[in-house]
Amino acid sequence: MSLPKTLILGQPFNQDFGGGITQANLFAGWDKDKIAVLCTDHMLHNLNTDVCDTYYVLGEEEYKWMFPFSIMQRKVASGERRMKPEEKKAAPVAGKPGFRTRFIDQYFYPGLEYAGLFHALSSIRLSDKLRRWLDAYNPDCIYAQATTREAVLFCKAVQEYTKKPMIYHVMDDWPSTISQKGPFKNYWHKKIDKELRAMMDRATVLMSISHAMAREYKQRYGRDFITFHNPIETGFWKSHQRTQYELGANPVILYAGRIGPGINTSLESMAQALDMANEQLNTAVQFVLQTKDQPAWISRYKCARHKPMVAYNELPRVFAEADFLYLPYDFSEESIRFIKYSMPTKAPEYMVSGTPIIVFGPGETALVDDAVRNKWAVTVTENNTKLLADAVASVIKDIELRKQITGNAIRIAEASYDSVNVRNRFREVIGSMAKTAS
Repeated sequence: MSLPKTLILGQPFNQDFGGGITQANLFAGWDKDKIAVLCTDHMLHNLNTDVCDTYYVLGEEEYKWMFPFSIMQRKVASGERRMKPEEKKAAPVAGKPGFRTRFIDQYFYPGLEYAGLFHALSSIRLSDKLRRWLDAYNPDCIYAQATTREAVLFCKAVQEYTKKPMIYHVMDDWPSTISQKGPFKNYWHKKIDKELRAMMDRATVLMSISHAMAREYKQRYGRDFITFHNPIETGFWKSHQRTQYELGANPVILYAGRIGPGINTSLESMAQALDMANEQLNTAVQFVLQTKDQPAWISRYKCARHKPMVAYNELPRVFAEADFLYLPYDFSEESIRFIKYSMPTKAPEYMVSGTPIIVFGPGETALVDDAVRNKWAVTVTENNTKLLADAVASVIKDIELRKQITGNAIRIAEASYDSVNVRNRFREVIGSMAKTAS
């Protein structure tokens, strides 16, 4: 199949975020001279240059901030960059966030949102330089991810200028949570919803991250969404697949990934539950958090310890060396709105690793519902630390339970998430869209 020349909007092929990983797995094997990315400079770290190395950086000629905030923004040159593996920026160093970062995240941005300014702070425009680059690149089609107002408006503007067919792929239900604070929240919710619908009207194909999201969005937006979740290279993940289920003297429950909205509280719940289970069973199971930042609460629990993140290609070994893998979601209403229809990128990676999985989260979310129905994890669907402790104790004691859920997980991952099958279907969709428009 001849693959169409594709322009990616907003999301680089990085290995720090689910959207970047999913995108890289969907586009793997694409001709590198037929793929390019438009994105901002601050996202250019830990790139997968095997998939794509052509980037147009949205710099000072396109990325504009409202005065007086524009005075504080660093100047970034706009234009094309060819990214080489040795030139890509490293991911941020693990450690406790500095005062400036904490102040911005905890006070500055929430204050601007409450005041009704956050969604008007910045915008991305089509500069003359970018228009010339778009004319020269001349893509056959566009693939877009967008989770902010400025990104939605920019995707619509690029599509209107190029007149090329566009795919819009949704990774989580950000429209439900983008405006939650302050007296202007209803104004911004309605305005962004209207702008999002206008952008969707410009899209030829709409994609969701789960079947539950596709069903919800059909009702909400009146449009059909095709589901594409993160596919996995089964050979890559099975290179260290766990096959032994006896526990050593110091077993490990591992959480690897981000710390952020939708999971923070449930991470601490595991530390509480595991301390309880260890005391009950007279065991010394450890809860290891392999995350960018160390949680502030970690020192309160005997079982908990922090490790820095590792390179993506080391994850199959890390997952297989753990005795259990933890997949949590928070139970707050805001968290449920955000993650209800999502399927974490790491879910199929966990499933094919051969390591038993513990899922803790609301039963109405797509992830937890799938785990319960298909029995590929030990699941706790109530926000109850005692129930979580009991579930952890049961899977620690029962080797047959560990074997059963792991066997189910591997079988489902190989059948539903294998990259060859998913990628071929993705290529058929995007190829047919581009061919019909030509």
